[in-house]
Amino acid sequence: MSVRVRRIYDPPEPDDGVRVLVDRLWPRGVAKDAAHVDEWPKELTPSAELRQWYHAGEGSYEEFAARYQAELAAPEPAKLLDHVRELARKGPVTLVTASKSPDRGHASVLRRLLDEE
Repeated sequence: MSVRVRRIYDPPEPDDGVRVLVDRLWPRGVAKDAAHVDEWPKELTPSAELRQWYHAGEGSYEEFAARYQAELAAPEPAKLLDHVRELARKGPVTLVTASKSPDRGHASVLRRLLDEE
C-alpha cells in the first residue's frame, strides 16, 4: 500500500492518487476546486477534546497517538479507517491536512495505522 501525508497548501501532484482530507474543518484560504479532495471523512479526525488537550501542550505526541488510536477503535471511525485502507489497497492515497507539522499530528498516526496492513 502506498499512503503518504502532504499539506493541503501544497499543489496536488499526479501521483497523489486518492486525496483524503483528514481535518474536521475545511482549511482556510483553500478553494475546494483547487484542493482536489476526493474524500473528506470528518469522523476520522480526533475529537475536539483530544485536539484541545494536545495543542495545549499537556501531553506528548506518543500519548496523543495512543489516545487517538483508541478513539479510532469506535465503530464509526473504525469503519472509515477500513474504507481508507481499502482505497490504499487499490492504489496510492494521500492524506492531506492543514497542519503545519503533519509528522507530529493525527495524519501521521493514520498513515502509520494504514501502513501496518
